[in-house]
Amino acid sequence: MRSILTVLVLAGFCQCASAGEVASVYTDLVTEKDCLTYAEAGKDDGDWAELACAGYLGYPVLLSYGDARESVFFGFPPEDMTTTWESFSGFNSSGAKVEWRVEKTGNVSTPFAAIHRRSVSISGEDAEKQADVLVVAKVAQMEGRQGCTVALVAGTSPNANEEARKIADEKARSFACGKDKRITVGDVPAFGRVDN
Repeated sequence: MRSILTVLVLAGFCQCASAGEVASVYTDLVTEKDCLTYAEAGKDDGDWAELACAGYLGYPVLLSYGDARESVFFGFPPEDMTTTWESFSGFNSSGAKVEWRVEKTGNVSTPFAAIHRRSVSISGEDAEKQADVLVVAKVAQMEGRQGCTVALVAGTSPNANEEARKIADEKARSFACGKDKRITVGDVPAFGRVDN
């Protein structure tokens, strides 16, 4: 009996030891200094722009802007980016910091989720009324190129930051973009695919 328990304990220890340590790393997302505009509207062509921004250890952040709404993609994009546009239906803007949830195994650091605060207009034209929402996103890896929004956590929710980290750690790596249902915590403005 004792030898069976020893084997089980060692097996559990080996399994824990092989899993990487998860930590938060923060990067800036200030469009004026951290991003490069690679496409934008011409004269009489509306109001839109595509930006590539510095992310974490070579993982880019792609920001698409259109009609005062932003869609943010973390990681390596698929060839067809039209399927990745996700935003709030209300006017919105990105926060200046990104929290990356990173798994560290030996010398390898892999970001698997990003948590990003967004400010969303909740009363149409009245820009004075804003709601803060933490967007939890799956970071697209080089091999799969699948990234999307995993969860939306209302900034007014109790322990919103801790809740966003918990969802990121438990759900982001296995989340199937386009198949799994997005998680919503608290009262958040309408979100989804927005065609501009």
